[in-house]
Amino acid sequence: MSKIILITHQKGGVGKSTIAYNLASNIRENAKVCIIDMDSQGSLINISELSEVPIFTADMLNEKIKSDYDFIFIDTPPYLNEKIIDLCNISDVIIIPTKAGVLDLLAIKSTIDIVKQAKSENKAIIVFNMIKPNTTLTEEIKSQLQDYNIKVSKNMLSDLVSFSRSVLVNGVEENNNAQKQIDNLTKEILMLSINK
Repeated sequence: MSKIILITHQKGGVGKSTIAYNLASNIRENAKVCIIDMDSQGSLINISELSEVPIFTADMLNEKIKSDYDFIFIDTPPYLNEKIIDLCNISDVIIIPTKAGVLDLLAIKSTIDIVKQAKSENKAIIVFNMIKPNTTLTEEIKSQLQDYNIKVSKNMLSDLVSFSRSVLVNGVEENNNAQKQIDNLTKEILMLSINK
C-alpha cells in the first residue's frame, strides 16, 4: 500500500511544489514514487516532460493510490478548500512548509486548524523552508509555533538557488549543501511515514 505524503499550506510561495519535487526526486532510485499536482496552476505538471519522477494531475489521485507506488507526494494549491480535510485523512505524513516570517506565522494557523479539524495533527510536521542565514528570526518564529502543538522538523532548508533550479535538473545533486539538507529531511519524513 502506498505511503501518502501531503504537502500543504494555505499561503502561496512557501515552497510546497519544490519540497514535494525534491523529496520525491531524492528517493526515486530506491522506491517507486510519483507526484500528484493538485494545484490548478499546474507548476509541476508544466515540467512533467522533463522530470524523472512521474507527475500526474489531481484527477489521477484515486487511480494512483490503488497502484503499486511506494510513495505518492501530493502538492496542494495555495488556498484551503474542502478537499484538504479528505487529503489529511488519507495521508501518512502532512508536511506544512513555512518561511520564517511574521506573515507566514499568521498564515499557518488556518492550515493547522484544518489539520486539527481532520484530527491529523499527529501526522503533521512543520518544515522551515527558504531560511536566510545569520538571522535570529527563525528561532523566534519556531518558539511561537510551540503553541500549536504540531511537530517542528529539526531539518530546515536554506534559501539556496540550487533548490529553485532543482525542478529543471531532477534534483539538487550538484550542490552538496542542498543535497545534505534534502537528504536529512527525506530521512525524517520517511521515518515518520514508516511509524504511521
